[in-house]
Amino acid sequence: MNPMELVTPAIGLMFWTCVVFILLLILLKKFAWKPILKAVDDRNNSIEEALSSAEKAKEEMAELTANNEKILSDARLERDALLKEARDIKEKIVGEAKNKAAEEAEKIITSAKEQITNEKMKAMTELKNQVADISIEMAEKIVKAELTDAKKQKELIAKALKATELN
Repeated sequence: MNPMELVTPAIGLMFWTCVVFILLLILLKKFAWKPILKAVDDRNNSIEEALSSAEKAKEEMAELTANNEKILSDARLERDALLKEARDIKEKIVGEAKNKAAEEAEKIITSAKEQITNEKMKAMTELKNQVADISIEMAEKIVKAELTDAKKQKELIAKALKATELN
């Protein structure tokens, strides 16, 4: 055997190798190439769908975040409105309580003044009655003392007549 024969292939071997290779390509194209390409296309489609789903999820997440921010903002506004309303109600209640207290104080003061006036009038009336009683007692004593004498009785009657004539 010649060493060159080992390096240079025979034409028959090359022919049959080419035939087998072409048959292999035909068989691969007929049976394996379409399923392989279909699998690659399916894989590409699933990757594209996953990417679009991820993008869609990202958009939904951004929308949810925006909605959450809006809800939080609305909640803050509503809380502020409720606090303002509560402050207004508190101020109204305090104002009404102050007004009512002032009215009650005014009523009490007016009632006390009326009571003082009534007590004062009562005391003055009582004092006048006592003065009148004392005056009558004194007048009785004086009249008794003066009426014991007949001359003094006549003078007293004359004075009383003159006083009535003047009025």
